[in-house]
Amino acid sequence: MQEDFLHYIWQYKKFNTLQLATTQNESLIIESVGTHNHNTGPDFFNAKLIIAKQLWAGNVEIHVNASDWYVHNHENDANYDNVILHVVWEHDTDIYRKDQTVIPTLELKQYISKEALLSFDKLFAKKQSWINCENDFALVNDFTIQNWLERLYFERLERKANNIELLLKPCNNSWEEVLFKMLAKNFGLKVNGEAFLSIANSFEFSVLRKQQSKQQSLEALLFGQAGLLETDVQEVYVQELQRVYKFLKTKFQLTNASVLPVQFFRLRPSNFPTIRLSQLASLYHSHSNVFSKIIEAKTVEELYVIFNVKTSSFWETHYTFSKVSKRSVKRLTKSFVNLLIINTIAPLKFSYAKYQGKNNDDLVMGIIQQLPPEKNSIVNKYNTLKEVSQSALQSQALLQLKNEYCNKNKCLQCAIGSTLIR
Repeated sequence: MQEDFLHYIWQYKKFNTLQLATTQNESLIIESVGTHNHNTGPDFFNAKLIIAKQLWAGNVEIHVNASDWYVHNHENDANYDNVILHVVWEHDTDIYRKDQTVIPTLELKQYISKEALLSFDKLFAKKQSWINCENDFALVNDFTIQNWLERLYFERLERKANNIELLLKPCNNSWEEVLFKMLAKNFGLKVNGEAFLSIANSFEFSVLRKQQSKQQSLEALLFGQAGLLETDVQEVYVQELQRVYKFLKTKFQLTNASVLPVQFFRLRPSNFPTIRLSQLASLYHSHSNVFSKIIEAKTVEELYVIFNVKTSSFWETHYTFSKVSKRSVKRLTKSFVNLLIINTIAPLKFSYAKYQGKNNDDLVMGIIQQLPPEKNSIVNKYNTLKEVSQSALQSQALLQLKNEYCNKNKCLQCAIGSTLIR
């Protein structure tokens, strides 16, 4: 038996509430189970109970065994002085208040149905190879799953919004600077994300803004801070970048000592850091106020227009500084922009509205639901259990489900697990 299960049973009254009686054989009527407390202190605050025809208001504590009260030293904690009912699975001892009166106790095991216990045992008795409910996941109706996934998507957005707000203070509350750092990290993708972020952190954002009128200056800044201009290539373009970077380095006292090295190994050429940095420079050269344009955008199509950028001409015949390749226009693809919308734009729009005290949930949902679902091992596995991922909203929600609920055995806090137990 798990204490979390008893919390669930009490919170949702998943037991026979007719003719309840305490272990002292006093009648018990539940007016309100109280508010579930996830912090220190009693498990439920402000419950209302009628015990022996007397109305009580106070807190409820829940344990598997009544003796756990003493195991947890609650008798020495003033937070538990207002407990009006002790709810347990097994009543193995009486619990006393400081004035030596007995705290009324409800022993739940005689009131819970065998069906609920069997469902609980089935879900938790033996861990399946991937998630607890993988054999029964397909039995849950689509309405329950899709509503839960929508809630999980916004739960994930809330977490990302909190992380974004943490960036604001070191950025002097500049949302434009926060956006640049988020974009830099996501332009680097998984392999170079941290390296690109370290590049963005290596100079004041004002330095970048002052170079926006010239794409070459932006490229010199980004390539130079990345340590990519330390080369002997005898190309006019490269030599000009080196000249401009030397000037910028002196003027703004730049250092790249804390910048992480970028990686080329095992990357497709289109994802080489040289290509992505040139595209990032092109974005900021093309739009003087990227943040404002993104916030004003109401549709995916408007965002595609903002990110319709390509590398400078040199990179149409190169993937690295030293080797010429077949000519190709290296424009940001829709699939790449989709990743930026999922990981940067949607969280930023949501966070900025929250910061302003506004609600733009419908706008964010409208955008994210227009994007195709991501393809990764977690999303693919859920889809083999039941086809549930229809857009990026669901694929993001499934990542939240797996990482924050399934992996942590939080089935009782999950709408899917709760449905299967019921």
